[in-house]
Amino acid sequence: MTLDSAPIPVTLRWAVRLLWAEAAVVGLLAVWLIWADLTSTTTDLMSALLVTVFAAGAAVVLWALGRALLRRRAGARAPAIVLQLMLLPIGWFMIQGGLGWLGVPLMALGLLVGWLLVSPPTTRALGFE
Repeated sequence: MTLDSAPIPVTLRWAVRLLWAEAAVVGLLAVWLIWADLTSTTTDLMSALLVTVFAAGAAVVLWALGRALLRRRAGARAPAIVLQLMLLPIGWFMIQGGLGWLGVPLMALGLLVGWLLVSPPTTRALGFE
């Protein structure tokens, strides 16, 4: 059982900040995709719209998970960790595709946020101990 009046540990605060930063970047990507959908002469509009909706949905989910973690909702930790682990294969394929300058930091970000979410202060704050 957690005490809501206890201060939020630094590890949890940084995990939330980084989740929100990810949400902002993915949200900006979604805005760019909307612009690209409206201005391009694509022949596969359905695929373009699905990618755009997926990006917008990912931004909303990342933001909502950060908010839930800030409110110490223990159930938000597992989905947040899964999303961070998804950054590992994405980063790996970026490295394989010659985008190591982006893939390596993306993998490091996923590992960092994942570690922050399972660190002992965060675990205690979410009531797992």
